[in-house]
Amino acid sequence: MSPRIKICGLTRTQDLQQAVQAGADALGLVFYPPSPRYVDPSTAARLAGHAPPFVCIVGLFVNADPQMVHATLAQVPIHLLQFHGDEDEAYCRQFDRPYVKAARVRPGLDLLQYAAAFPSAQAILLDAFVDGYGGGGKVFDWSLVPAELGKPLILSGGLDVDNVGEAVRRLRPAAVDVSSGVEASKGIKDAGKMRAFVAAVRAAGSSGGAGGGTS
Repeated sequence: MSPRIKICGLTRTQDLQQAVQAGADALGLVFYPPSPRYVDPSTAARLAGHAPPFVCIVGLFVNADPQMVHATLAQVPIHLLQFHGDEDEAYCRQFDRPYVKAARVRPGLDLLQYAAAFPSAQAILLDAFVDGYGGGGKVFDWSLVPAELGKPLILSGGLDVDNVGEAVRRLRPAAVDVSSGVEASKGIKDAGKMRAFVAAVRAAGSSGGAGGGTS
């Protein structure tokens, strides 16, 4: 079964529409002001209005004030929350909305313990550890991923058309999350790269093989 595909960091209507046309299952909007892909709630609401039925709108937050998250949810039709900071489970749970929690992968981080700390999460997203928040387009060492995480795995971190097929075949994630790997420049997506990325995921997902990570 092919992983679900999220294209994150959308800032323009045409990019969102092209992501949908390419076959994205989920569209990510970044509500972290330091990010070059940040969108304010009014812009996000306009973008989300162009999403068709059954395509998931994901809101990404990093250590946000809860009032800011509530205010954004009141303005933008967000289906799934994605937390990329140092939030604990109580924080993530308070919004009564499905959520995924990101882990910044590096040697020494016990991913099994990390996943167990978020029993209410729909999935754990694995991203590269870099200074600041977000993977910065960097690939982490996939051998650090345990064979069974205890939660559905969303794979992120430096994915692009050249490596996502191998990633899917090796780790068999439930979903993949891409941003910089399908961009022309920061925050500006490339329609051809999005189509090629989705095609690579679909091809790898239908090829069979062992799943669940590495040991």
